[in-house]
Amino acid sequence: MSKAPGKVKRLRRAVYERELLRLQAELVKLQEWVRAEGARVVVVFEGRDAAGKGSTIKRVSEYLNPRVARIVALPAPTDRERTQWYFQRYVEHLPAAGELVLFDRSWYNRAGVERVMGFCTQQEYTRFLHQCPIFERLLVEDGIMLRKYWFSVSDAEQERRFRSRLDDPMRRWKLSPMDLESIMRWEDYSRAKDEMFVHTDIPEAPWYVVESEDKRRARINMIAHLLSTVPYAEVERPPLELPPRPAPKGYERPPREMQTQVPDHCATLGPGR
Repeated sequence: MSKAPGKVKRLRRAVYERELLRLQAELVKLQEWVRAEGARVVVVFEGRDAAGKGSTIKRVSEYLNPRVARIVALPAPTDRERTQWYFQRYVEHLPAAGELVLFDRSWYNRAGVERVMGFCTQQEYTRFLHQCPIFERLLVEDGIMLRKYWFSVSDAEQERRFRSRLDDPMRRWKLSPMDLESIMRWEDYSRAKDEMFVHTDIPEAPWYVVESEDKRRARINMIAHLLSTVPYAEVERPPLELPPRPAPKGYERPPREMQTQVPDHCATLGPGR
């Protein structure tokens, strides 16, 4: 079992929030560079259930333009998609020029959950391990900047996070029977991850491991590393000025009573609203 290596030093909230805001400002610069240069960037987020992938993606995308930076989180494949080439449904989500795509789990489902839970055959799994490095080399060869992050968390910390979700009605939806099954299959997932790395940790598209016992540290470390691997530069934008508002020309708004208004819920909240 992979217990956490001693007590983890948590990053102080004040330090975290200050550095996160600075890094998010840099992400906005990165986004503008991607748009201006017509670059294509793919960031793959993989790792254990409850390892902090989703919360990191939220912080990465928080201030980005959704027309430039897209999050891709695909559901289970349809019956039709199961008959396609395995990588086919992921290809259609790859970026065009000037786009950044964040994969919240990716084609590596085949090497993880599908392998461990028996959702693919041995032949399909072996074919994936053979084709995946070829597929990724083709992406990189075509000019796509591919970054792959594995979020690593101990079994003890994963269980703690699962339990906190059980008690939180706002996050209960994050738990599924598949997540709970991962507790029983911890070592199976560990072996699958190790084998996946052997075949897919390639020079053209290496895996970067993010230690995620402390989510704050994981987010800061991952974002800082991503920024360090992309040769972006600040793009000068033309200055903008608000134009003077033109003089009114006699327009009159129709009476509010003619429109369906949203009720004033705030008025029911009592004193101090």
